[in-house]
Amino acid sequence: MVLDSERRELRSGSALIPIEPQVFDILDFLIRNRDRVVSKDDLLTAIWGGRLVSDSAIAARINAARRALGDSGEQQHWIRTIARKGFRFVGDVSEDVGSRSLTSGAKAPDQQAPNGISRDQEITFCRTKDGVDLAIASAGRGMPLVRPCRWFTHVEHEWHNPFRADLYHFLADRFRLIRYDGRCNGLSDWDVADVSFEALQHDLDTVVDALGLRSYALLGISQGSSLSIAHAVRYPERVSKMVLHGGYALGWSKRAPRRGLDVKTFLTLMREGWGDEHSAFQKMLCTGMLPNASAEMIRWLAELQRAASSPENTVRLRGTFDEKGNRPRPLRRPRVRLQISWSFQGFGHCPSSAEEAHPQAVGVRAYAG
Repeated sequence: MVLDSERRELRSGSALIPIEPQVFDILDFLIRNRDRVVSKDDLLTAIWGGRLVSDSAIAARINAARRALGDSGEQQHWIRTIARKGFRFVGDVSEDVGSRSLTSGAKAPDQQAPNGISRDQEITFCRTKDGVDLAIASAGRGMPLVRPCRWFTHVEHEWHNPFRADLYHFLADRFRLIRYDGRCNGLSDWDVADVSFEALQHDLDTVVDALGLRSYALLGISQGSSLSIAHAVRYPERVSKMVLHGGYALGWSKRAPRRGLDVKTFLTLMREGWGDEHSAFQKMLCTGMLPNASAEMIRWLAELQRAASSPENTVRLRGTFDEKGNRPRPLRRPRVRLQISWSFQGFGHCPSSAEEAHPQAVGVRAYAG
């Protein structure tokens, strides 16, 4: 395996291994400093220019470097974690002009989709006007398809977690898939004061502006549907298409009273059982949303929850979405090609018509499953 610093390429034999620019920089830095343990402060200074970055963001980039080498956090053939100290590159290295040959027993992974498009994703960061750093993941090519945030996401973990990975890989094979972690989630900043619906709308605005997108489709899943609707109403000239799945325009607290579980009890169970696959909350959630889920799928879901956010932040965000009560009032009538789908199971609201999901929708195709 060869790391070419001048060409910024990582190769295994004649095969070029896809690697994100920032991950390449981390790998190159670790190799150049392989005679010592590299601390997190060293990485912040060399890679992020001294900017404060969460531990989860650093860990995600280290894991991405390991995957590029066919390594993992369990094996640590190439990059070893030194507890409470940092990281060290432990593979054998022979240097030539402008390149370094790496030797280890690990094999390079196959990261190509069947059609030849790279299955790797690029993670970048942008900053909102109120100083919140957001993580953005881009993969694939073609028409931009933007997935607004939900109540829990982690762009790095989701890409490899079977609970959501298959869907995202499928979409990235066909579009330029863009996902981001909203505030208090994933690789984005967790310590944030404002988690209002208006702030979440601004996060979506910041992401598409940071990427320079002028025309794109929106994929609103669950809570992301209300964000998609609000964004399309404000920017009808930019949103070309919109797909809403399992979403709603009115939050749980704003709907007509329902029999069974109330919002307050749901949030209490969430706070106590978040990320615990054996908790009453997890069993309740899976009964409603994933009635046929295997034990392995429930474990994947719990792992994603633990990586995505803290119980406290999740309750705060869920409360914001549950209190969503005002349908957008557009200044002009949006003309967006819209498809809506929902499920009769779970805790979501099943609208009686496309117009209930949004009363000014035009040309709507609605599906119930």
